Amino acid sequence: MPTLENCFTLFKQSIADYDLPKRFTFPFCYEPHPLCLLAAHELQQQLQQQLSHHQKLSAEFAQTGKMFGVLLVATEQGDIGYLAAFSGKLFADTPADTLVNKNSINFVPAVVDIEAQTDFFNAESKIINQLNSELEKLLLNPQLVEYQQALTIMFNHQDEQLALHQSQMSLNRQVRKVKRVQAKASLSDDELAACFQQLAKESVFDKNQLRDLKQYWRDLIAQEQQKLTVLTDEINAIKNKRKKLSTRLQKKLFKEYRLLNSAGVEKDVMALFQQAPYPIPPAGTGDCAAPKLLQYAFRHKLKPLAMAEFWWGPAPKSEIRQHKKFYGACSGKCQPILKHMLEGITLDDNPLLVNPALGKILEIVYQDNDMVVVNKPSEFLSVPGKSIEDSVYLRIKQQFPQATGSLIVHRLDMSTSGLMVLALTKRAQKNLQQQFINRTIKKRYEAILEGDIKEILKLEAEQGEINLPLRGDLEDRPRQLVCFEHGKHAKTQWQVIDIIDGKTKLYLQPVTGRTHQLRMHCAHPQGLNMPILGDDLYGHNCVDSHSSDNNTQRLYLHAQRLTLHHPVTKNIMTFEVAADF
Repeated sequence: MPTLENCFTLFKQSIADYDLPKRFTFPFCYEPHPLCLLAAHELQQQLQQQLSHHQKLSAEFAQTGKMFGVLLVATEQGDIGYLAAFSGKLFADTPADTLVNKNSINFVPAVVDIEAQTDFFNAESKIINQLNSELEKLLLNPQLVEYQQALTIMFNHQDEQLALHQSQMSLNRQVRKVKRVQAKASLSDDELAACFQQLAKESVFDKNQLRDLKQYWRDLIAQEQQKLTVLTDEINAIKNKRKKLSTRLQKKLFKEYRLLNSAGVEKDVMALFQQAPYPIPPAGTGDCAAPKLLQYAFRHKLKPLAMAEFWWGPAPKSEIRQHKKFYGACSGKCQPILKHMLEGITLDDNPLLVNPALGKILEIVYQDNDMVVVNKPSEFLSVPGKSIEDSVYLRIKQQFPQATGSLIVHRLDMSTSGLMVLALTKRAQKNLQQQFINRTIKKRYEAILEGDIKEILKLEAEQGEINLPLRGDLEDRPRQLVCFEHGKHAKTQWQVIDIIDGKTKLYLQPVTGRTHQLRMHCAHPQGLNMPILGDDLYGHNCVDSHSSDNNTQRLYLHAQRLTLHHPVTKNIMTFEVAADF
């Protein structure tokens, strides 16, 4: 077990000129304290040195990176130094002490040493591993593939025969229609009645044939499906058993994660998540860098002063993570935990509780009796948030108290500036909403990317299209993920306007309207591989040089053009407001 002596690190250089933090870091949204930046820099230097001596670990880091954290602390004697940690484990089959040895990085230990939990972990893990072996054998059964392929062939044949028969029925229906017209013109009443009766029988015959054909294929497919079901039922039974055992084992493990706070109060993860929006903790809860650091500090009577976490290495396939960039703690795993662990410690103000729209003017671009178009400033909510009411919705509601519509028909991200249309009547509301659903409303954005698109993408093309499906990151809202399995279709068209000082100005036209679509499509390696300038979620904060407040952060993304049909007159209307960057 690491001790205080080998986990507490003094700074390599003098820190006499640095001011200590007055309050502890608000862990979910922060600018790193200068001493945390210094600690992170020292850790990054050591990481680089150590990885150069561990080829296997270096190769693994080349595939995907990891989150690391530093915690600035004071000892009881008043010495100032820091602790270091990484989230989760290093990598599969990598010893935990690979980077912990003489003249190396002194990472704090995990909150719980899983390998030491032999009482229940090994026994139940053995059962789960046995189930995994059984499952693997069943999934390798050649009959499983044989029956699945046979079913696929049957479904295809069924579809072909039904389509052929329905096509013939349609042709027969047209022939009968012609016969009816001809019969009316040439036959007597009795002959006409007999003709119509015969044609009706032919129609019934066609329908009965279709019914019998459907039944034939239902019976045939059911027989083949039954053979497959015998195998899949056994597979599903083992999967369900494994899931129950895994869930039970996970809950037991989470009860072993007993986390401290500064007052010495200890609570396990299951208890901490009881009041959370999602009471079942995600896998890996308690193994992030922040809980490890605080747990170690409290156990060794160290006073936490400030904290910072950064990503090291290539980004995962689905997430946007940048090498050496600092990130807030994840909300899904860490929010219930850190709320307890930081209880009694004075924190920096939560910037998410500060009204970003204070003192900003909402410009009206167009208005009539049915709708209003506004130019929303950057850092201005479209609708009220959990703790901030001020928003486009509230301002327009106050300015147009006679409005009968619910106003909002679409939204812009808080950080995005530009054109928004709002409905003042129920009729306009319904019509505008339908236009958005049908994607007949066209939007064009201006954006500035962090780099030179031609240099980074090695492209000569001035325009293109991005198709990357998106879904929400359930463990770290409001972030989005690229997910080809469960994500929703998302499509963006782009066109370069200019490249200035190594940065790319371009138009972005979203064909779909997913959350953070433009930001993700620009930042993701399979998109443009460059974050939008000032993107604090997927890139870096950026100070707005046009603002009178030098500390103002802004996202360089602006909804510049909006084209729609007027909800009442149906006239095509186009609104344009140039970006102020």
